[in-house]
Amino acid sequence: MGHDDRFDDLIASLGGFHRSWLVYLGIELGLFAQIRSAGRAGLTPSELAAATGTAAVAVQAWSWASDAHDLTTYEDGRLTIDDDVAAILLDDDRADFLGGQFVHAAVASMDWGGMVDFFRSGTPIGARPDRYRAAIERLTRQDIAVFFQEALAALPNLVADLSRGGRVVDVHCGGGRWLVAMARRFPALDLVGVEFEADSVSRARATIQTEGLTDRITIREAKATEPGAIGDCDLAYFQYALHQLHDAPAVLRAAWAALRPGGRLLVLDWPLPSGSDESRTRHGELIAGVQLDELFQGTALVTREQFLAWFAAAGLPTPEAIDLPSGAAVFVVERAA
Repeated sequence: MGHDDRFDDLIASLGGFHRSWLVYLGIELGLFAQIRSAGRAGLTPSELAAATGTAAVAVQAWSWASDAHDLTTYEDGRLTIDDDVAAILLDDDRADFLGGQFVHAAVASMDWGGMVDFFRSGTPIGARPDRYRAAIERLTRQDIAVFFQEALAALPNLVADLSRGGRVVDVHCGGGRWLVAMARRFPALDLVGVEFEADSVSRARATIQTEGLTDRITIREAKATEPGAIGDCDLAYFQYALHQLHDAPAVLRAAWAALRPGGRLLVLDWPLPSGSDESRTRHGELIAGVQLDELFQGTALVTREQFLAWFAAAGLPTPEAIDLPSGAAVFVVERAA
């Protein structure tokens, strides 16, 4: 790659910082949603500001900037948005939903004032503010879509078993959104969420109350090594969680013990690339940025090989490892009937 090509590539990356914040503002303030609702007629910046309760001068600047970054089209004084862009940024029931990624990236970067000190000292940031965990919940809506559209498609026997009912525990359940989706998709299930972050417990309980599912879903404030009684559940599930938990083998052993005969333990996560070819992709670029934030807070993404090593260290059978089209992976192990 020549000097000019390198320059173009790097300046595009620099512009990407501003583009990420334009997307975050567009999602968080409802700008994209209002433009989409207006359809082909579009909105003027003044109309958009009035509809979203935002400052007209700021929305005017956002309007031409979002056009410059090919997020919207601003012509003849009116804003419109391409259907595909709107779907990718707003539709959180799709496996290719990226709105949560943008929200997480912007919110996580608010803490990065301490990143230089972390590099110098090696000491992680420690506790993150509640807004960070709220952003994670926006991010994991993509994980929920990946589970339903990709993981379940690869596991038809699991779908058949869940349709018949049973008891499911979501370990480190966060705000409980996966549990709500499961309750809607599989009406015969009894669902339990285990969460140790107090603010996430509060959000999960509030969500379940709002959704009218308190009779189907229970949220327990407990450690990840306390998923339930021995032989209590048919599915133990970890969604973007296992790599963040202290002593993953101990957590896996506890979840395995909680399974009934014929039950399954399932881990859905986003592994690190296993080689340089895999890392030199758009997905590799994204995962590299996420890993930097993970290390900053004292956790870390890991490779597929490390997940398998955790299962082995826990004394569990070797799981079936399935790479999914989105770049996520699912690890499944079944207890003998």
